[in-house]
Amino acid sequence: MPEPAPPACPFQKRFPSQLVRDDAFYMSLAFNQAIDAWREDEVPIGAVIVCAGEVVGSAHNRVEASQDPTAHAEMLAITQAASKLGGWRLEGATVYVTKEPCPMCSGALVMSRVKRVCYAVPDPKMGCLGGAANLNELERSNHHFEVTPGGVLEDECRNLIQAFFRAKRTEPDGP
Repeated sequence: MPEPAPPACPFQKRFPSQLVRDDAFYMSLAFNQAIDAWREDEVPIGAVIVCAGEVVGSAHNRVEASQDPTAHAEMLAITQAASKLGGWRLEGATVYVTKEPCPMCSGALVMSRVKRVCYAVPDPKMGCLGGAANLNELERSNHHFEVTPGGVLEDECRNLIQAFFRAKRTEPDGP
C-alpha cells in the first residue's frame, strides 16, 4: 500500500526583494526551504548559509527521506557550504535557520567556525543557543559566534511549524 500523502501545506513561499539583502531576506529563503520540507512530509525547518553576500548552502530537514537522524537542515547546509567554499571552516559565514538549532546542530555550528547564527523561533526544550542550553557559551570552547535569537520572521516560522504538527495530529491513522 502506498505511503499516505503529506498534509497539504497552506503556506505560500515568500518572494523577498533582491534589492535589500538583510536578515529578513535571507530568513525568507530559509522559510521557503521549510515549506519544501513540509511538502516532502519532513518537519518544516529550513537553513541558509551566506558568505560575503552569497548563498553558499541551503537545505531543509531530510530525516524521514534519508532515514538519517543527522539530516537536519543546518547539517545539510553546512555540508553544502563547506563543499562550495572548499574547506570546513566557515569563517565569515552567517547561518539563517527557522528554528533554534538542537544540540547536534549547535555543536556543528561551533565546530565549523561560523561568524553568526540568526534563528527565527526559540526552542526552550531542545534549542542549544539559549533555549534549553547554550553551547556557544562553553567557557573552554575555542570558538564563539554572534547569535541573533528570535524576531526575524519568528511569527511566520512558528505558525508554519505549529500548523504542520497540528495537521499531523489530525491525519487519519493508517490501516
